[in-house]
Amino acid sequence: MAKRGGFSGGMPGNMNNLMKQAQKMQRQMEENQKVLEEKEFTATAGGGAVEVTISGKKEITKVKLSEEVVDPDDIEMLEDLVMAAVNEAIRKEEEESSKMMSKMTGGLGGGLPF
Repeated sequence: MAKRGGFSGGMPGNMNNLMKQAQKMQRQMEENQKVLEEKEFTATAGGGAVEVTISGKKEITKVKLSEEVVDPDDIEMLEDLVMAAVNEAIRKEEEESSKMMSKMTGGLGGGLPF
């Protein structure tokens, strides 16, 4: 009598391989996250008058202001420069995170249905 179904025992092996690959990818993601969290990202605004450093956890670790931007009559400009530097530092961190993820997945993602 002929077998029916078409899964002649091959599926369990493939599923085990898939699970191993998923576990390996998860470990790599955790390692990459730790590496990223230890990095620092610095950005400046106003020609270097404001410098902000953030960690890979997106926490501000340092703010440096040049004396010439501390003008009590123009607080708005200083606020804008700090905001611009923080946003740029966050963008740098996110860019690095995306690069690390892309290396790990080898360009997967776009063609997968899930």
